[in-house]
Amino acid sequence: MTGRVLIYGGSGGIGAETARVLHAKGSALHLVGRDEARLSAIAAETAASFTVADVEDPLSFARVAEAAGSSLSGLVYAVGTINLKPLSRLTPDDFERDFRINAVGAVLAVQACLPALKAADGTAAIVLFSTIAVAQGFAAHASVSMAKGAVEGLATALAAELAPKVRVNVIAPSLTRTPLAAALTGNEAMATAIAQLHPLQRLGEARDSAALAAFLLSNDASWITGQIIGVDGGRSRLRVKG
Repeated sequence: MTGRVLIYGGSGGIGAETARVLHAKGSALHLVGRDEARLSAIAAETAASFTVADVEDPLSFARVAEAAGSSLSGLVYAVGTINLKPLSRLTPDDFERDFRINAVGAVLAVQACLPALKAADGTAAIVLFSTIAVAQGFAAHASVSMAKGAVEGLATALAAELAPKVRVNVIAPSLTRTPLAAALTGNEAMATAIAQLHPLQRLGEARDSAALAAFLLSNDASWITGQIIGVDGGRSRLRVKG
């Protein structure tokens, strides 16, 4: 890779683990997150520069792009929400916030960084994050599935528009042990029950998705674009019981 990789969500979960994987491969990094203490710790661990910013602030994206530099080989938008409520309890504010953080944030991140990505001379790649709930359909997922469905549509449109200069792909995990998912994974009985719904009989770990993100950013994936790839223990495709 030439240039640096910019990682939104770099202060924890999949974003932080992606930073660790890329650092081990020798990539230069710029991290973005809201929690300055956690972000600075991950930045120190991965020799990264960083910007403290909230993706709900539309003015922050230009500031991040300037700090990240004039040439970027990759952009990872590993920011999300897990807002699980039945439809009757969802408010317009729920839908708007989930859409703003997941979909609009991804748009603004790409827009702000596009000149730097194009400066990488045809080697740059973008990785966005969805969820298997978009394709599967799960109860109480209306807001997050709508928002992440928009991310998938955005990615396929951008993959077409930005080819051949910039590749764009999406990772769609199943439930993964991250701070964002702690309300679900922190209850061991619930976590075990959900794990058993997966053919591979476990929940995801942040490194599962981070490893794929690092591959999709690399030149080894230079003929892969416009794809939505599940990291889901087989849950989106396989039924091994009943």
